[in-house]
Parts: sequence; C-alpha cells; structure tokens
Amino acid sequence: MKNRVSPSNNEVRLRDDEFIVSKTDTRGIITYVNRIFMQISGYSEPELLGVQHNIIRHPDMPRGAFRLMWETLNRGEEFFAYVKNLCKDGSYYWVMANVTPDINADGKVVGYYSVRRKPTDAAIKAVTPLYREMLQIEAAAGAKQGPERSIEHLHQFCRSQNMSYEELIWALDNA
Repeated sequence: MKNRVSPSNNEVRLRDDEFIVSKTDTRGIITYVNRIFMQISGYSEPELLGVQHNIIRHPDMPRGAFRLMWETLNRGEEFFAYVKNLCKDGSYYWVMANVTPDINADGKVVGYYSVRRKPTDAAIKAVTPLYREMLQIEAAAGAKQGPERSIEHLHQFCRSQNMSYEELIWALDNA
C-alpha cells in the first residue's frame, strides 16, 4: 500500500510515559502494533497489520537512515535512531527508536521488534539539520547512489565529532 498522505506542520508529541511498540516480519511487514502506535499514528489496527512499516515514513527522513538500519539489523545487531514519522492525517511525530531482531529458538531471525519513545528536544534539534543534509545528498546523487552517499556523510559527521554512530545517538539522548 503506497502512502499518499500529504505532510503538514502539525506535530504530535509523545508523553514521557508513552511507548510505541510494533513487530514486523523479516520483510518489514507489520504483524503487531500497540494501542499507543494506533493513537499517535491515527491508523487503526486493520490499516496497519499486513502492510509495510514504511507506511509511516515521513519524507523528511533520509533513505540512508533506513539503509543503515537494515545493514545493522542484517548483522544481527540492534539499531537505535531518531526518526520523524508521518501520521495518517499528515501530522508528524518524532521518536527515539530501538529496533531489535526477533530470534527464534533455532537462532534464526524471524522478524523485528521496535520500541519507540519520546526523544529529547536537543536530539531533534541536532538531527534535523543532519537529516536535511542527507536528503540533499540523496537528491543530488540520485536514487541508486543517494542512500549510500548519505550514510557516508553521516559517518563522516560522526568522525568529525570523534565518535561512532552509536556514540552519537547516545550522546544526543543524554544532551
């Protein structure tokens, strides 16, 4: 299902005690959502189950961020990121996302769990211009090379701060 929602400038903010939880299969198809996810996104459970998780992808999010997520998850590692998501009505909401592989008893990845919480204002303020730069790089490089070039830019930014990507995320979370 292709998302045709037009973004607006209306922000929905999570409360400190709210956590958005979802589960997908290995292809990113949603298999579970909690009530907070439905309330914040504006989608009902039937509208979310069985569709790609990117139904809530905001166009302000660089594709490179999601490419980095999949690369990390494919290594069997958990992934952390600040993500701007799109609600059904065009509003947006920011989250600090943690995506973890769901591993069965045989050690095989069968899907992914994602838990999202309210990010700090400082983190949003810091990642917004970085994501804007990544989007510009992607637009200039084209669909094929763009995501990889924006990831390179992200890693270059991290090196300029003398930290890894993971260290950057945690530093922003504690800012």
